[in-house]
Amino acid sequence: MHKNFTHKVKVYYEDTDSGGIVYYANYLNFLERARTEAITSLGLTNRKIKENFKANIVVKSCNIDYKKPSYLEEELNIRSFIKSVSKTSFFMKQIITREEDLIVDAEIQLVFINNLGKPIKIPEVLFKEFKPYFCDSIKI
Repeated sequence: MHKNFTHKVKVYYEDTDSGGIVYYANYLNFLERARTEAITSLGLTNRKIKENFKANIVVKSCNIDYKKPSYLEEELNIRSFIKSVSKTSFFMKQIITREEDLIVDAEIQLVFINNLGKPIKIPEVLFKEFKPYFCDSIKI
């Protein structure tokens, strides 16, 4: 069975529009925070990856499907799974829920790049760290 990363986010006033509904672009921030915490849960940080492997992880593409709105002061759960991996990139599925309600369904392609912005092979030690989080299917 695969592992998954989970992260909780509370919706603050700054995350909402004048109607108290989360502004659509802020979900990208929530997803980014969850990915950062996922890396941290492996004992890594973006800074360590940059310093130790001379690499950065950047978003190449993002496909996001907004299912339902969320509101001021709600607590959201973000679950992140690694769907597939190539030599230089991986696809991560991220799901934002409020209790049983699906709020956002996103798929993000992340690429490892060097200091010149060129794709590089994912370091083997990182590949091994990510391997338990690979999955074939996702259930909410």
